[in-house]
Amino acid sequence: MNLQSPSVSPLISVEQLADKLNDADLLLIDTRFKLDDTGYGRVAYSVAHIPGALYMDLDQDLSADIIPGETGRHPLPEVGVFEAHLRDAGLRSTDHVVIYDDGPGTYAARLWWMLHWVGHHKVSVLDGGLTAWLNAGLGMSSSLAVRPWPSDFVARPDHSLLIDANHIVSGDAKLQLLDARAPERFRGEMEPIDPVAGHIPGATCLPCTANLGADGRWLPKEQLLARFPDLPAGLQRVCYCGSGVTACHNILAAVVAGLPMPKLYPGSWSEWITHPDRPIATGE
Repeated sequence: MNLQSPSVSPLISVEQLADKLNDADLLLIDTRFKLDDTGYGRVAYSVAHIPGALYMDLDQDLSADIIPGETGRHPLPEVGVFEAHLRDAGLRSTDHVVIYDDGPGTYAARLWWMLHWVGHHKVSVLDGGLTAWLNAGLGMSSSLAVRPWPSDFVARPDHSLLIDANHIVSGDAKLQLLDARAPERFRGEMEPIDPVAGHIPGATCLPCTANLGADGRWLPKEQLLARFPDLPAGLQRVCYCGSGVTACHNILAAVVAGLPMPKLYPGSWSEWITHPDRPIATGE
């Protein structure tokens, strides 16, 4: 899929969102989350959120259950299960979905990608997230939002956006692998989360944190474009990370930069290492 000309911009400013808050076709979703405190996001949402927002949780709504020794840490849910979550949220085919988290866009980008995966392309991430909203002096609410019912959303998944470990191992596909993790994790110098350190052989380290400027906003298009290595003819970009979450940040960065949407290896490093026969590299 090439999203160089999406139906809406992949990013939306706080000013633009503030102007849209009362639009009937706005579905606003809060995705705040912390890996080290998995209940944080839902509690934070219940205390205060952008007016009209609903909440979706990375573990409960945007991931399937982990199968030890088989899946990564955040496996994608079955399409039908995710469709049900979106219908419960009241998603309609005409809605403009706007997603935010605390600021970096880590979890918002995951849902942004998932919506494209199941065929809803009118979706944007709030640039700067909740931090930018609060810094702009805009209001919050503790009221629980309810969308009009029923939802008319029907998932039409595009599995061409995905690639699995078998295709990577086989070498049949010509791939440019981009790893979104921090350089020290990529090099195998430290690994705070997964039991094995290193990276998939042939990958390039492209830390997703560098997609943002010092102000927490996304870099301009030209600067994002410069981050991506040249793509030789016949190769396909593939993004991965630790568990398939921050890889979506790099996918969003590519789309903002005007590049075709890279594929996602959703299992990522935490799935790759469940098979000891898969090769592992360290260093640069």
